[in-house]
Amino acid sequence: MLTKEMQEEILRLKKENDICILVHAYQSHDIWEIADYMGDSYGLSLKAAKAPQKTILMCGVRFMAETVKILSPDKKVLLANPLAGCAMADQLDVARLTELKKQYPGHTVVAYINTTSELKTICDVCVTSSSAPKIIKNIKERDILFVPDCNLGAWIAKQVPEKNIQLIDGGCPVHANVTIDAVRQARKRHPDALLLVHPESLPEVTENADYAGSTTGIMDFAKKSDAKEFIIGTENSIVQHLQFECPEKAFYPLSKDCVCNDMRLTTLADVYGCVKGIAGEEITLADDVMEKARRCIDTMITLVQ
Repeated sequence: MLTKEMQEEILRLKKENDICILVHAYQSHDIWEIADYMGDSYGLSLKAAKAPQKTILMCGVRFMAETVKILSPDKKVLLANPLAGCAMADQLDVARLTELKKQYPGHTVVAYINTTSELKTICDVCVTSSSAPKIIKNIKERDILFVPDCNLGAWIAKQVPEKNIQLIDGGCPVHANVTIDAVRQARKRHPDALLLVHPESLPEVTENADYAGSTTGIMDFAKKSDAKEFIIGTENSIVQHLQFECPEKAFYPLSKDCVCNDMRLTTLADVYGCVKGIAGEEITLADDVMEKARRCIDTMITLVQ
């Protein structure tokens, strides 16, 4: 079966079986092309909640599918590849965070949305990379315990200096693996290119960027900019996506090692198997987990307005 033929079958079967396909930005382009919605994890969850379909298929990683289930408890939620996890989300568990809360009493616990549903149950508010500065600025309390990404947390802290933000060791190993030396080498190879990075990157990388922001922010910046060349400092799939969307511009990876193996697990064939009903994993969460984790997310929605 050719790629186009498999895509056509997926489009037919998803309509026949009342399935909404959510595709995270880091998925491959052949999967992008059969998506109902493409974007970041939280944005996709909101789309799922409003979608008329009764079954939601997440092409991303586990915590994203869990967030969809929390916001759409009455819908059937599938994860396209059951092995697709998140190294950052798995770094911090409930026991460890419970100990941290004892170490920092009185701190408002702010969790990056890249966390498990169980962890969210004992956090006060969630944030995304794009909404974090505004949300933390709107929190009444001054003392904040930010988990788990210390690089993102340091970037936020610079924008909200009036808050006392306590960070812990943790973060995205893919982004943290990109060094300032990689920035120097990329700048040397492409002296006319703008450097766009995700704030999960090391602080010295973010500080040397022309733009730092969420994945969708990076893409929007590149599409709207008058510049013609860009070095992309996030998952390398974004380089290809931008090449398709802006063929008149040039895009280069900041590092050949900026690859998320969990995101790359999902294939078009996985999606095909899911819409046929023979692949994927249905996400189930205990009612009390969904209820408590939902509070954390609802507080985010309130504070971002």
